Amino acid sequence: MGAHLGAQAQGTTGSGGDTAKLEKVVVTGSSIKRLRDEGSLPVQVFTRAEIDRAGISSAEQLVGLLTSNGNGVDNMASQSDVVAGDARGNNGASFANLRGQGSRNTLVLLNGRRVASHGLNGTAVNLNTIPMNAIERVEVLKDGASAIYGTDAIGGVINFITKKDLSGLQLEGFMDVPSRKGGEVYGVKVSGGLGNLAKDGYSLLFAAAHTDNKILTGQQRDFVNTFQPDRGLSVDTRGTPIATVFAVGTTATVTNIFSPIAALGAAGPSSTGVLRPGDTVRYNGINTLDLPGGAGCGSMPNSAPYDDRLWNNPATAFGCAWDTGVSATLQQPVKNTSLVLRGSYKLGEHQISAELVGAKVNSYKAFSEVQLIGNNSTARYRITTANSSYNDVFNALVGAFPTLEGNRGRDIYFRWRCLPCGPREIETDTESRRFFLGADGPLPFADWDYRVGVSTGYSEDKSALRNGYYYRDGMVNILANGSLNPFTLSQTSAGLAALEGINARGLPLYGGKFEVKQADASASGPIMKLPGGTAMAAVGVDLRRETYRFRGLPAASAPGGIIIAAPFDESNSVDGKSRDVKAVYGELLMPVLKTVEATLAVRTDQYTGFGRTTNPKLAVRWFPSEQIMVRSSYSTGFRVPTFSQQLNGVTQSPFSGVSTLVDPEKCPSLVVSGLPGCTSISPDTIDGGNPNLQPEKANIASVGLAFSPTRDLRASIDWWSIELKDSMRKPGISELTRYYDLFKSRWVRDSAGNVTAIDQRWFNTGGSKTTGLEWEVEGQFRVGDGRWKANVNGTYLLSKKSRALDVLPYGPSEIGQFNRYGDPGIRWKHTATFSYTEGAWTSSLTQRYSSGYNDNVLPGVVAGRVSPPNWSPKVQPYTVYDVSVSYKGFKNMEVIAGIKNLLDDAPPFSAYYDDNLGSGS
Repeated sequence: MGAHLGAQAQGTTGSGGDTAKLEKVVVTGSSIKRLRDEGSLPVQVFTRAEIDRAGISSAEQLVGLLTSNGNGVDNMASQSDVVAGDARGNNGASFANLRGQGSRNTLVLLNGRRVASHGLNGTAVNLNTIPMNAIERVEVLKDGASAIYGTDAIGGVINFITKKDLSGLQLEGFMDVPSRKGGEVYGVKVSGGLGNLAKDGYSLLFAAAHTDNKILTGQQRDFVNTFQPDRGLSVDTRGTPIATVFAVGTTATVTNIFSPIAALGAAGPSSTGVLRPGDTVRYNGINTLDLPGGAGCGSMPNSAPYDDRLWNNPATAFGCAWDTGVSATLQQPVKNTSLVLRGSYKLGEHQISAELVGAKVNSYKAFSEVQLIGNNSTARYRITTANSSYNDVFNALVGAFPTLEGNRGRDIYFRWRCLPCGPREIETDTESRRFFLGADGPLPFADWDYRVGVSTGYSEDKSALRNGYYYRDGMVNILANGSLNPFTLSQTSAGLAALEGINARGLPLYGGKFEVKQADASASGPIMKLPGGTAMAAVGVDLRRETYRFRGLPAASAPGGIIIAAPFDESNSVDGKSRDVKAVYGELLMPVLKTVEATLAVRTDQYTGFGRTTNPKLAVRWFPSEQIMVRSSYSTGFRVPTFSQQLNGVTQSPFSGVSTLVDPEKCPSLVVSGLPGCTSISPDTIDGGNPNLQPEKANIASVGLAFSPTRDLRASIDWWSIELKDSMRKPGISELTRYYDLFKSRWVRDSAGNVTAIDQRWFNTGGSKTTGLEWEVEGQFRVGDGRWKANVNGTYLLSKKSRALDVLPYGPSEIGQFNRYGDPGIRWKHTATFSYTEGAWTSSLTQRYSSGYNDNVLPGVVAGRVSPPNWSPKVQPYTVYDVSVSYKGFKNMEVIAGIKNLLDDAPPFSAYYDDNLGSGS
């Protein structure tokens, strides 16, 4: 539960806020000037007043409230742990994801024109760079629009529109304070202006703001609890605050306590564990606290026995697990400073405008302490007899496994959650800027208008290591010589000093810059008379140059050598690659009859390296009566590969998934068991770009009905469908496993036939089909001196399917199904707002609802090895209520107060909530 409070001290508002004239404007999704309510496409509009009353202080918060926005890994909360692949460059960024088509298929505009994509990966616009303090309204087009805007506009378009006029000075302060510590948001805004464009022929406006989002960690919320085995949840990690002993493969020069001896019953050149007398299970990942007579896993902070039954892995029976949720970041700390300067001047009937938009964003990605995992080559994390804990650890092991006695004196390898190392932190600084110069006005013939503009902008991001990162060779040494002791909760001052001496704090990680230089010109006006009225047309050209640069620090050349778990991306370095876009487009609005209107648009884009693509769109609306409108549209869309999708180098990373992966060639059942070949494997994963990628294509269709029986009541419902083809995809591990026969070439094996790596690089194949309904009802009426207003909008998914390859049929429904890396396909979402205004007072109540979905199920439950008594197969629906009250009775001041999550409802339980590479629940 959180409360937000805001106050505005202001002068008078210019024509940007209230105007009685029905001025024709260019609405989102069209190039033809018309009255704002005349569009044939579904456009959702958020006004400044609605944004303020909802306590929204960032574009990320606004987009998160859209029922049409997906639930993938596009926000900062979902990127606050270990990530892999192309998500490694998402530090400090949040994206939009309309209709669940992904951030790459959602176009974000500022005043109807493109802005630079996120500097680290060049994928999509970082919402944190949008200057929400200067936004007058937000228009969300829930339809494909490649025929107007070109690439990316498949799932829809979000257009942030800044204020144009403001007279006087406005000051605003706000705070958003939860009822429990953590996650506070504070901010201050100042804006002002001179002149009124309509009255004075000029206007000058500035708006500056600073917001500070404080960190919210899992430890600050009691609903974060990984150890709930009675509900089918336990964490899959044996990296614990007191180290867990692990077997490692051996070589002629490396021996350890699990190295093969006759008494161990080991076969082959390496050992995978140790046998107990009279037992057939070879145990590995042994924590001495969990052995008979040990102190118990609970003697460590936030720890419990590793649940070998839930994870269906008998070999882990003597392991402990640590609750990684306590170190999870639910809200990253972000500081945002933005500035907007705008000037407009009337020259007769023409208007010249110049605008400068800039933002500086600082974010700290903080997550769990590093887990040290030993091996026999590069990361020989081990203790020797020089460590004060050696005999205690070895004697405890021998007590349970007597056959180990013959290996006394050999090194002990382990897995350790290094709490003395502190949480890992990556700081990212973002600087974005855009300068725009444009003009519009009437042409000297045929009642046509023109719009021209040139702009240049960039988004530059730099990430650096802060706390929690250490040099590998130094760590190996201080562990081997006994300075640091992984088998105790307390360290000596000398050990902590040695640890500080190998800290990599402050080292640059990587940086990137995305630049856009563009020029556009369009003209629109009447062309002929038709039975239904005057036909209108628009034509335009769009020229754009995009440049991308990315530099990753070479991991091997870092001062002091390799840094443990630092996500360096040297192989992804791109030296200022550019591509040019040349496009022409046209739009024709034809009132065929008094009751029928058709709009035809077509755009041709020429891309450097990809050739030409042409995309049409047809939209029709029919008025069977004055109160009813039927609308429909069909279009094709496309998205070109990002620079990183094409140019990223090859990276090979340790597998960080759960321990249920098997070799599908040796284990056709795909289930970890005691059967030969059906043991869990942890190969590396291969990631990288593909220079041969081609644009993916889309077919988009919609049919809708709008009904307005009175001036104060309107309703609409729209069916929509999106089919993606030739998708740019990275095959998931589950797909590569399920369709192993089709993906054999992506499983890399050594000479003995063992899987060493899995190739997940981009390629064009397969696609998806998604259909749904979007609806809205809005009405208002008076009661005495007051006015009631209600608005309800929602999204209902009808179908959602995908296929991994073109040769495969579409798979089963993905609606309401757990998805580790993507959108779970929430069936039903709606937002209902009710407000009442009387005099200077306005109060509102908002309900936000999201239906449930089928939950993640741990392998032990799937295999029937355990039946948790309180297990439920579904994540329950979630309903949140918000209230707010505003008062304008003070001279030149408005005060807004509200409560978010009025009933203080915790999120619904999920058996998956703190795992690497995904958003969890």
